[in-house]
Amino acid sequence: MNLKKTLLLVASFIFVTALQAQKLKLKQGDIGVLKGLTSINVEFTYDNLSVGKMTEAEYVKKKTEDYNEKESGKGDKWAEAWVADRKRAYEPQFLEQFEEKSNIKNDKSAKYTLIFHTTFIEPGFNVGAWRKNAYIDAEVTIVEGNDTTKPIAVISIDNSPGRDAMGVDFDTSWRISEAYAKAGKSLAKFIGK
Repeated sequence: MNLKKTLLLVASFIFVTALQAQKLKLKQGDIGVLKGLTSINVEFTYDNLSVGKMTEAEYVKKKTEDYNEKESGKGDKWAEAWVADRKRAYEPQFLEQFEEKSNIKNDKSAKYTLIFHTTFIEPGFNVGAWRKNAYIDAEVTIVEGNDTTKPIAVISIDNSPGRDAMGVDFDTSWRISEAYAKAGKSLAKFIGK
């Protein structure tokens, strides 16, 4: 490949990466109430979740059937892991980064609640020579106590990327958990501004 083609390829990669950059936006309310907080109750929801171009139910059904066709029971185990990965990997990764970068600890008895509602997951893939990063979209709602009728603030998170820096993220849950880690880190910085 000549130098001109190589430079064009690199420029294209940078342009596409920039287009997929993570965005956080205050959609409603004021995050000023969070200044100086030392604790917040963090909850996660996954209602009406889309995965790729499907609803979550369609995605899980298809993947379960595909894996069960290849090996009896493999799809059923995959479906269980799909849900279990939330508590095992995604939520802990988010919390670790959020707490570390914000100095706000997760505490069920805190005055305010942060509801992290995942609306979209792109699982991505990594088959060695070809890869597509995972990413998530979410809506974060801050409420006092558990009163969801009067949100204090609503923040959208779009295109939170998930990938391993070394490129060895062959496991779907690893890529997705990295997207949650990035979301936690970015939300902490956004709140701290």
